[in-house]
Amino acid sequence: MGGAVSAGEDNDELIDNLKEAHYIRSEMVEQAFRAIDRADYYLEEFRDNAYKDLAWRHGNIHLSAPCIYSEVMEALDLQPGLSFLNLGSGTGYLSTMVGLILGPFGVNHGVELHADVIEYAYQRLDFFIKTSDSFDKFEFCEPSFVVGNCLEITPESRQYDRVYCGAGVQREHEDYMKNLLKVGGILVLPLEEKLTKITRTGYNTWETKKIIAVSFAPLVLPKNRDNGKSKVVPLPAMFEVRTLQDLARIAIRHTLKKTVGQERGRGGGGGRGGIGGPSKNGPRFKRRRVHRRRMDSVLLANKHMFLNRMLPGPMDDNNNCDGAEEERADEGGLGGAAEDEEEDEEEERESGELRSEPAVNILRERILSLPLPEPLKMYLLYYREK
Repeated sequence: MGGAVSAGEDNDELIDNLKEAHYIRSEMVEQAFRAIDRADYYLEEFRDNAYKDLAWRHGNIHLSAPCIYSEVMEALDLQPGLSFLNLGSGTGYLSTMVGLILGPFGVNHGVELHADVIEYAYQRLDFFIKTSDSFDKFEFCEPSFVVGNCLEITPESRQYDRVYCGAGVQREHEDYMKNLLKVGGILVLPLEEKLTKITRTGYNTWETKKIIAVSFAPLVLPKNRDNGKSKVVPLPAMFEVRTLQDLARIAIRHTLKKTVGQERGRGGGGGRGGIGGPSKNGPRFKRRRVHRRRMDSVLLANKHMFLNRMLPGPMDDNNNCDGAEEERADEGGLGGAAEDEEEDEEEERESGELRSEPAVNILRERILSLPLPEPLKMYLLYYREK
């Protein structure tokens, strides 16, 4: 079963498609999605499917479809400094994107049932921090994961500003999930086959909004032990006293980024590869076009297809958006072939102009050039040996 948006050739094109279909609607969410390559969370032999709008599962490792994560990120209405709890945190892909928005003084916790998946999540997190130039665009709230069943969280645990549950929830567990929220907090969860946003407006008052139809595997119920009691899952401490080293690193990186940003502003530099996100003045990068003029003509000619394309349908059992786009109308009657040739020629003419060398990570270069011991430079870059 197909996804809600067309497959991309790379991560940026996948995000372009999600934006075009209005799954990604805010700049902050867009930047978080572009910063993390979805393929990095796939096993090597399955990477060819990473940019399709489909869920993926291999053993205990699971990723929902990109359109689902887009809706979740938008519904959470994330802001720097908030606390976030991810129930069924899986590979850590969503938690890492959330951490890019929360910033260094947020709280980012995850509970995952399978220990091997948590090990995989930490491997992916370490790979992102050590290898991704995108990491240096953001102030990061590094996620912490614990093993356990999310229905066995200790009752005295603190409440969170934002909570997401990545498994199907039935009505009998709805109140349990709600009680994990602070007043003013937002809970996003699959509730009885609907992705649902619940806002806690008061101590005993709630606002509920249905987002899209979904189909998730249900929550795994706790198993009682021999003594008749279930295992209690302790969450990480909500607020820890930061070490002076951590605070110094945050302050130094912030100061260097600010300085670099000012220098780039004076020099007219920028671009998607630079610090602080996309810039209108930066280098333009080659992006495979999807012949939007022809596609728009098809959509305008067929109102039914337009509605199917823009509105998400129900989901299948793999967290994929059902009711995917209809096949494109026959290009022969719409002048598609001639227009395709024209755009292909235009792309060839512009290819020299659009192609650009990858942007230099100036923050990283600046840190490496500082007259400091190598271990300290590595610490400022968040490289750490465990």
